[in-house]
Amino acid sequence: MPKDIFIGVDAGTSVIKSIVFDWNGKLIASASEPNHYHKTQGGGVEQNLMATWEKTATTLSAVSQQIPDAGKRVAALAVTGQGDGTWLIDRDGAPVGDGLLWLDTRAAGIVSEFETRKSRKTAYQFTGTALNSCNQSAQLAWMKRENPERLKLADCAMHCKDWLYFNLTGMRATDISEGVFTFGDFRTRKYCDEVLEAFGLTDCRRLLPPMLDGSRHIYPLSPKVAKAIGLMAGTPVSLGGVDVVCAALGGGVYQPGCDVGCSVIGTTGMHIKMNNDARKMKLTKDVSGYTMVIPGFSNAVLRMHSNMSATLNLDWLAALLAESAALFGVKSDIKESLKLVDAAAKSTPSADIFFLPYIESGERGPFLNADARAQFSGIHSNIGVGQLARAVYEGLAFATRHCYEAFGGTPQEVRPIGGGARSRVLCETLANVLNARIRVNKCPEPGALGATMIAAVAVGRFADLRKACLAWVKPNFGPAQTSDESLRTHYDHLFSAYLLAVNSAPPVWDALAKARQAKNIRGQS
Repeated sequence: MPKDIFIGVDAGTSVIKSIVFDWNGKLIASASEPNHYHKTQGGGVEQNLMATWEKTATTLSAVSQQIPDAGKRVAALAVTGQGDGTWLIDRDGAPVGDGLLWLDTRAAGIVSEFETRKSRKTAYQFTGTALNSCNQSAQLAWMKRENPERLKLADCAMHCKDWLYFNLTGMRATDISEGVFTFGDFRTRKYCDEVLEAFGLTDCRRLLPPMLDGSRHIYPLSPKVAKAIGLMAGTPVSLGGVDVVCAALGGGVYQPGCDVGCSVIGTTGMHIKMNNDARKMKLTKDVSGYTMVIPGFSNAVLRMHSNMSATLNLDWLAALLAESAALFGVKSDIKESLKLVDAAAKSTPSADIFFLPYIESGERGPFLNADARAQFSGIHSNIGVGQLARAVYEGLAFATRHCYEAFGGTPQEVRPIGGGARSRVLCETLANVLNARIRVNKCPEPGALGATMIAAVAVGRFADLRKACLAWVKPNFGPAQTSDESLRTHYDHLFSAYLLAVNSAPPVWDALAKARQAKNIRGQS
């Protein structure tokens, strides 16, 4: 029986998915499981390692049952997942506590200290990535100070996808995209002692697993796991890049001769451009953004900025509408409320109000401020729900433009992916605010597709990842949404006001943070 299908696992913060693609990259089956995280005092956000693995295994078992003779037909299994965070295991492979997520802000003070000591700038010269509280480096430094006993018990520091790969294959590893931007040099694609030294983590070098390029290295699925999920022992398993790298590949960031960017409009927002030669790339003077090497591309890197909250802003507004309806005895779930938000946002562009979309956990791109908070500006008595909804959508578009301009300017074409890309209103708003073509990818699972392409190269389906992108990704695009020229001046003015508000807000955010701290202290006394 031919090996003619692939399975890609994409373990997100809230949902874990296993996706089956055929030999031509078409999605033919899927299964998903919700995952949950919990918050702790002081800004902690953690997720249970065993629960995450068990839910992943459940999706793999469910999806294999949907395909006749799946076990005999799977050419390779690929794994990607949420980025950043710290998932610790001991010598026996058992979890050392729950995993710290990218939403965790307890290391914000550590990052501020590194800024003062210029350690953050020193590391940036090698990683090309601005340290923030969601990075494993900051979180390890925080644990070293606040919970050293936990680090003593740990034998390996992983990320979400690495933990899943370990359970599938028994291999302790991370991939080059995540390993390099956290502790490495993007030019050499190796761990960098100077980075560890800058963060005071030289003694934590023992925790860092080997880095793999999933397009070149595969390991076999363990017999025990294979039996449990209905696949064959020895099935090749590829450790894909971090989710944003895979999503960018599956979302269309690579297209020769075309100035394109890829924007992930999901729980968080990631705005990405490819640089074909890392050796010639010049970093910005401001310490900001991410630089991620790409599996399967020898010298290319992805340069990106990330706004911390994207569709979380829409979720907040939808929850607010649902809560308001409940006061009048009308029940409305979040999906219904989101449809109402989208419908309300179809009102004409707001004339003189805007929204800063920092609804959760501060901001990390293109500036770093853990105390940043969302706010409306310009509210007056003629403003209704429709204008507020519209302003939230515009705020997401302004944050996208802010990120692209921070590393050289908005590309001629932007390809949005993620839940937000399903909103026609948001895509139209992006086209007008960015003054760019917006082309939506028809593949509903670009992250899993990107990881699967990496695996497909590893098992010889394609000679390289460039050919995989052209064969599997390029056909997924429809016609482009273009901007309305009559709105260009309007949005340029509104964006200027947006930037003024962003630049003047830090003292207000600082005062609010002090007020929150004082309230917490009084509450404990």
